Amino acid sequence: MSDTSPILLWFRRDLRLSDHPALAKACDSGRPVIPVFIHDGIVADTGAAARMRWGMSIAAHADALQDKNNRLILRRGPALEVLRELAEETGAGAVWWSRLYDPDCVERDTRVKEGLTDDGLDARSFDGHLLFEPWTVETKSGGFYKVFTPMWRAVRERELPGTTAAPSKIAGPGTWPDSDDLDEWKMGDAMDRGAPIVRPWCTVGEEAAQQRLATFIQHRLSDYETNRDLPAKKDGTSGLSENLTCGEISPLACWHAGQRQVGEGSKDAETFLQELVWREFAYHLIYHTPRIATDNWREKWDDFDWNTDERKAEVKAWKQGRTGIKFVDAAMRELYVTGTMHNRGRMIVASYLTKHLRCDWRIGQRWFQDCLIDWDPASNAMGWQWSAGSGPDATPYFRVFNPVTQLDRFDKDRAYVDTWIAEGQDDPPKTALSYFEAIPKHWSMSADDPYPDPIVDADEGRKAALAAYDDFKE
Repeated sequence: MSDTSPILLWFRRDLRLSDHPALAKACDSGRPVIPVFIHDGIVADTGAAARMRWGMSIAAHADALQDKNNRLILRRGPALEVLRELAEETGAGAVWWSRLYDPDCVERDTRVKEGLTDDGLDARSFDGHLLFEPWTVETKSGGFYKVFTPMWRAVRERELPGTTAAPSKIAGPGTWPDSDDLDEWKMGDAMDRGAPIVRPWCTVGEEAAQQRLATFIQHRLSDYETNRDLPAKKDGTSGLSENLTCGEISPLACWHAGQRQVGEGSKDAETFLQELVWREFAYHLIYHTPRIATDNWREKWDDFDWNTDERKAEVKAWKQGRTGIKFVDAAMRELYVTGTMHNRGRMIVASYLTKHLRCDWRIGQRWFQDCLIDWDPASNAMGWQWSAGSGPDATPYFRVFNPVTQLDRFDKDRAYVDTWIAEGQDDPPKTALSYFEAIPKHWSMSADDPYPDPIVDADEGRKAALAAYDDFKE
């Protein structure tokens, strides 16, 4: 192929123009660039909320490319098949993309690379989704880190490349291939009546993500260490997880913004950087031990007597935010209305499901996968196994979060609970009432219902969990 042949640039979870090594390299080549997004099996299998949010990001990215006198080509089908068809239609001599690391994507991308290379195309992957490629961070004895803190110490002082601006120009081909209509993909349909409730909570696109980072650094970072643990603090965290999972902002941009504040003596900034490396840790683990996505990372937990029946009344109550434990229920309702959940809430609801109810962590993993707009395959898997005690660097099984005392500690005035639980309030806020507009009608729930008694008492549930763990050890 000649050096003037087009480059197919396959976008996935990298829907931005800045800090994009594959895009920058393609633009520097002087060749026509044809951006492509493929609705393949991996996209189709994404949970309802995440797929809706992904569709919103695709639309924003298409607009950004249009502003550069380029366009995003949409096609549906198996990735290798679609890329072969596009290469033949356009005369493209190369297909480039940004690497992903979860097992499903690795399997797909390996198959695509082998197939396209056999066809004589330049099939090439680039970095950009992570700060540190998983094979570049090793312990002193070799191998990957299985504990977070030593990994943090190993990478905290590493030099990283600087950020790069979006290209000033993205040359396109003389003739464009046909594209699907994004609306026909119906990426939000699985959300049903929840879609119009969740959408307003989304902050979509590269420009909005960069503004969100700037606002966080300027106005919220100074109190991050304290406020990030207070679920009623709307601005206590960065909120960047939904943007990172779609690739609307790079981890590199977040890292350098935080590092500048560390240089000015901010301890809160170092905590923010640790959170970025926690995300890295999850991806390094899923790359080196892909079983973490589906199986107990600590294999001995295969013998633990988890409840695996999702039809149980206790599981239904947990999903519906009707456990009678207010911290758990508030968090589960926040999830259904906003598509996100405060990190403290994620720990509480996960501990309650896996320890108080002794349910298999994969039940919660699947529910989060369906309900989170910021769903991330690595972070979700590691987070659930961390809470359950079956994963790396896990919270021990004998450490059971007490959701009642946690509420007293982190929501003393019950502002978070009142924001999300309508029952019992004379004049509940819109946030709490929105829950009943978003849930399926067949749940038959109303704000006028009495608030339920606990399905499992906090203290009794802890004792039962510890007894089950003692039996397991024996």
